[in-house]
Amino acid sequence: MTLMTSWVESANDAACPFPLNNLPYGVFSTNSLEPRCGVAIGDMILDMAAVEEARLIELADDPVFDVPYWNDVMELGPEAWEILRLRLMGLLHIDSTEQAAVAPHLVPMAEARMEMPLVVAEYTDFYAGKHHASNVGTMFRGAENALPPNWLHMPIGYNGRASSVVVSGTDIIRPNGQTKAPDANAPVFGPSKRLDIELEMGAIVGSASELGHPVTVAQADEMIFGYVLLNDWSARDIQAWEYQPLGPFQAKAFATSISPWIVTRAALEPFRTSTPARERDLLPYLQEPRPMLYDIALSVTLRPEGGEETTICETNYSEMYYSSAQQLAHHASSGCAMTPGDLLGSGTISGAGKHQRGCLLELTWGGEDPIDIGGGQTRSFIEDGDTLTLHGAAKGDGYTVGFGTCTSTIKPAVKFP
Repeated sequence: MTLMTSWVESANDAACPFPLNNLPYGVFSTNSLEPRCGVAIGDMILDMAAVEEARLIELADDPVFDVPYWNDVMELGPEAWEILRLRLMGLLHIDSTEQAAVAPHLVPMAEARMEMPLVVAEYTDFYAGKHHASNVGTMFRGAENALPPNWLHMPIGYNGRASSVVVSGTDIIRPNGQTKAPDANAPVFGPSKRLDIELEMGAIVGSASELGHPVTVAQADEMIFGYVLLNDWSARDIQAWEYQPLGPFQAKAFATSISPWIVTRAALEPFRTSTPARERDLLPYLQEPRPMLYDIALSVTLRPEGGEETTICETNYSEMYYSSAQQLAHHASSGCAMTPGDLLGSGTISGAGKHQRGCLLELTWGGEDPIDIGGGQTRSFIEDGDTLTLHGAAKGDGYTVGFGTCTSTIKPAVKFP
């Protein structure tokens, strides 16, 4: 597929993350507008509430864009999602006869504040990147026992906290918690000293499944409304003390950041690619009928307070061992009901090379090998004042499908008790 040309001129630059091929969904506000649904096109945002009020788009009998979230649209289902995308393409295409009617409803991105694009119903995080799992397992258990016995058979996950999912631009307060040094007799309580990122993709479930009824991988793929960049902030020292025997709890409950734009499955269709070769055959319910991953270039930058930004990681979503569709199918395999607005974190996305490691735990090998961030500074883990930013984009023939950035600055812990 090549670049689709729009009458919004800024959308036709090959480097623009929001061409007509993309049309991601978000929620924005301005000094004069309350939070509302919007669609990114070039350096503008199409005000969907205004477009719906003008009857340029009528997706349902009742308004669905007069609320500050996309959940109502999700609940209309895949057929309505396709109708919406085709209508938007028609309105914004270079040959549109409705330019004069649409143009007044465009808002410059420079004047907008991005808000949470959805109400997160539930949040589940997975541990589904093989390089990440192998590296972390090697650090803690040795190379021979790096992967748990179940890892090659199913995507491992845990239920997280929807209440602490925040949009890009939200400051993250360093968490307090219990930690215990290996040579200490008792734990202590205080700020985490080993704060980390996890570079992930988030899949947003748009269609519900029925309680007690599993779904196939193909059905799961159709249920996914779109994708966001996701940073699952992690307090490694809190996690090390608490995780046995039930896994992460407070170490990951304090914050998860997502990018502000939901890139639809349809926009990513040209970038489909297969999961890696399997060492062991998966059980039939997890086998993929077609490629389910996407070729999306990802990177992370770190900027210390008052300093310059440095790229610390470059990898690709295609490195995942399990796709989001497989994760969703496995989640529902017990009969667990999935809900519009459910968010599934992919797990940390790392590649084989050191520069491809998607968290500081891996990049610094548990803090033993600090990374250079320029200006004479190094990092083992994140310090107060550091700004971490996730970047992601798929590259087409003369166009880019981007997600916007997922960025946050770390603030000092609250003094407690």
